[in-house]
Amino acid sequence: MNDYQSIADRVEIEALRGEFTDAAMMRDYDRLASLFTPDGVLRMPNIPAELTGPEEIRTWGRRVPGFVEFLVQTTHPGVIRIEGDTATGRAYMQELGRLRDGRAESNFAIYHDRYRRTGDGWRFTERVYEVRYHDTTPLTGAPPEAPAEGSGR
Repeated sequence: MNDYQSIADRVEIEALRGEFTDAAMMRDYDRLASLFTPDGVLRMPNIPAELTGPEEIRTWGRRVPGFVEFLVQTTHPGVIRIEGDTATGRAYMQELGRLRDGRAESNFAIYHDRYRRTGDGWRFTERVYEVRYHDTTPLTGAPPEAPAEGSGR
């Protein structure tokens, strides 16, 4: 594999991780599920949830708005190690959100990832969410209200 391919692979994997965060923030669970291989697994031991395959991921994601009022997720790049058509990596996360029952959630975590090159580009074969810090202190802020119609914003 040449240097250009290695660079392209790293850019594509970083874009995959960015797509995951964007899909989660936009509540686009069809897109989020499409980022996994057919046998891909999303593990979130802190919830606890273990979802195998795009359909389980999509179904679970569609339930999220019923119990999550809002979620802000920020991804920070981590290591990527490429071995041919597979790779491993880590992404560092900060999340802030509130559940519909009023509980607050703030955490710092690591996604431990496995990736595979497919005909549709790089996809997750496994994504494991490891919380390193968790805080349930009530949030004093709230999402901004939508601007009033005709307000010019």
